[in-house]
Amino acid sequence: MNGMDDIDEALTRLARAPVPALDGLEARVLAQIAMPRAAQAGFGVGAITIAALAIGMIGAGFPASPSTAAPLSPFGANSPLAPSTLLAGAQ
Repeated sequence: MNGMDDIDEALTRLARAPVPALDGLEARVLAQIAMPRAAQAGFGVGAITIAALAIGMIGAGFPASPSTAAPLSPFGANSPLAPSTLLAGAQ
């Protein structure tokens, strides 16, 4: 079977499927919208918050090694970012 036959078969099955009852759909949707967000979120948001706090506290406990940044001026004499260096390339 090629791809078009699969699509045709799937569309035929979809056309023959029973149509769900739409009675009360609006009331169910409005009830979900009216439900407070905290009740919808449940346990997931609390667990994610606790995990994020734990990761932040653990990460703060391991200090990074200090590094020094080399000054880089785009218009200095030997700057790799100077327009003449960028246009002419390294020679």
